[in-house]
Amino acid sequence: MTQYGFFIDQSRCIGCNACTIACMQWHDIAPSPVKWMRIYQWEKGHFPEVSLHILPVMCYHCENPVCVKACKNKALYKEDTYGAVLVDSYKCQGSRRCWQACPYGAPQHDGDALGTKMSKCNMCMDRLRQGLKPICVLGCSMRALEFGPLGDLIKRYGNLRSLEDMPKDSITRPAVVFRPADGKTEVVPWDSKRALELWQKRKSDNGEALPDVFTEITDVSNASTDIVGRNRLVLKAKNCDELMYYTTDDE
Repeated sequence: MTQYGFFIDQSRCIGCNACTIACMQWHDIAPSPVKWMRIYQWEKGHFPEVSLHILPVMCYHCENPVCVKACKNKALYKEDTYGAVLVDSYKCQGSRRCWQACPYGAPQHDGDALGTKMSKCNMCMDRLRQGLKPICVLGCSMRALEFGPLGDLIKRYGNLRSLEDMPKDSITRPAVVFRPADGKTEVVPWDSKRALELWQKRKSDNGEALPDVFTEITDVSNASTDIVGRNRLVLKAKNCDELMYYTTDDE
């Protein structure tokens, strides 16, 4: 078996969700908590060192899929041609053991009740059999996604199999290669402290002083991360509402 996989260039992804929409349209998935392809955005740091992280997440069709071993109904299996991890919906009983085992939250359920059948990214098997690439790859206008034999992707792009804030890849060995986002560089020299001072003070149209926007500079430069809605990567949401919150930009 030749293991196929994905290449994800985090430095190119802009979070446009074109891959997500393409996936939903191709597979006829209605807007719901079922998202075979998800785009996560989360913010880290403080002004002026703020960083926005964007990550496409589908099923990574692991070389060692722990979800397959977790399913006592044998509804999950790894097919032999492309190494895709597929689900037999007739055998699925909605026990959610696969979801509990998967570190990436790939198994999807249209509701929180036990017994709700699972579905997930199937690597676009219908397209692969026609010699076509997965629809998410073709839907990406930024060319942030690629697909092919995993060995070829590793030779071309390296063997980085996880990114900052992601689960360790040593157990599951996901069939994905990443290129991390580029580091921040200062294009135009500026004084961030002076910018905050100017931002803090304000006046009315007739020049009268107005209350400060914030009391201390540290209110901004050392603000609590709790005030940021999506301040971390949450691959495994507690329920459907939380999943919709952390992936809301595709609606």
